[in-house]
Order: sequence, then structure tokens, then C-alpha cells
Amino acid sequence: MNSPAPCAADSALLIMDVQPSIVALRPQAAAALFAPLRALRAAARAAGVPVIYVVVGFRPGHPEVATSNLLFSRVKAEGRLLDEDVHPELRPDPGEVVVRKRRVSAFSGSDLDVVLRAHGVRHLMLAGISTSGVVLSTLRQAADLDYRLSVVADGCMDPDDEVHELLLRKVFPRQAEVVSSQQLIDALRR
Repeated sequence: MNSPAPCAADSALLIMDVQPSIVALRPQAAAALFAPLRALRAAARAAGVPVIYVVVGFRPGHPEVATSNLLFSRVKAEGRLLDEDVHPELRPDPGEVVVRKRRVSAFSGSDLDVVLRAHGVRHLMLAGISTSGVVLSTLRQAADLDYRLSVVADGCMDPDDEVHELLLRKVFPRQAEVVSSQQLIDALRR
């Protein structure tokens, strides 16, 4: 892993798709994220860095889901509603922003970019479930929007451990720093 650049006043921590129904798909693996994310979140709050939560959700009946969308049309066919809050282990403090999205990327179908610009954010620390889903999609879109990026290696997990490792080792370093939560905590304390 790289050594992170110091986290500046223009940073934000994004905790993405850590929702009860998503955690329930792999509860033990997802539970391993809670301690490092709580520690990083505490350091971000202490440094005055915004913590922004991103959740995926749909209206009853899933009117936002096209039949051509393979991922979400399965969710629709199963009748699963994903319009939940952040998992209780990482519940936001009053005043912290929760962004609701309608697709895989945190930017797609949400007002995330507007929120980030309102806070003067140019550096994103990305964490969430899943590495091959929201983290990958958000990283790609954020890179195209010229954000500086750090991926929290121990703050992400994926249903496929091999894919998770491949993304962290080979794909993400092309557009982001891949660092541990402790490395970011240390950078936030500088």
C-alpha cells in the first residue's frame, strides 16, 4: 500500500452502501469493516472532515429500475426494497449528510457532486460494500470528475475475495491511493 498524502481541509470520507440488507448478504465479512470505519470516522470528525454516507434505494415498486438493468432488475424481481438507512453500527450523527442514489456509482442518480462542491471537497476517501460495485463505480466517475482519491483498503469488502484483491492491487492504484484506515487516521492527525 502507498503512504497517503496528508488529508487537507478539502477532504471528505464517503461510507457507501453499508446498509442492513447489504451487510446481511455477508454479515461476517461486512462486520470486519465496522471497527476500522468507526476509527477512521472518529478521526475525520475530529479533523473537521465531512463524513458523508451514501445509500442505494428505490421507491416502492422500483419505478427507477429499467428491465435492461441486470443488477437492479433482479432486486426488483425479488421485490426487495433497498431504501434503508445506514447500518446501525455506523449510524450518522445529526447533521451528517446521507445521500440516496439510484444506481451503483455514488454519483449516479444522486446529488453527491452538489454536496461535495458545497463543502469545497476535492479529495475523497472511499469505503464501502462492495469493492467491485459502489467503490469501483464511484472511483471511476470521481476520477473523471478530477477528484483526488484514496481507497480505504480495510474499509471495503466484496462478495468475491479474489476480485476484491485484484481491484486493490492492480486496478485502483491507477487512479487512487490504496491505503489502510490507520494510514488515513495518521494523515488526518498531522
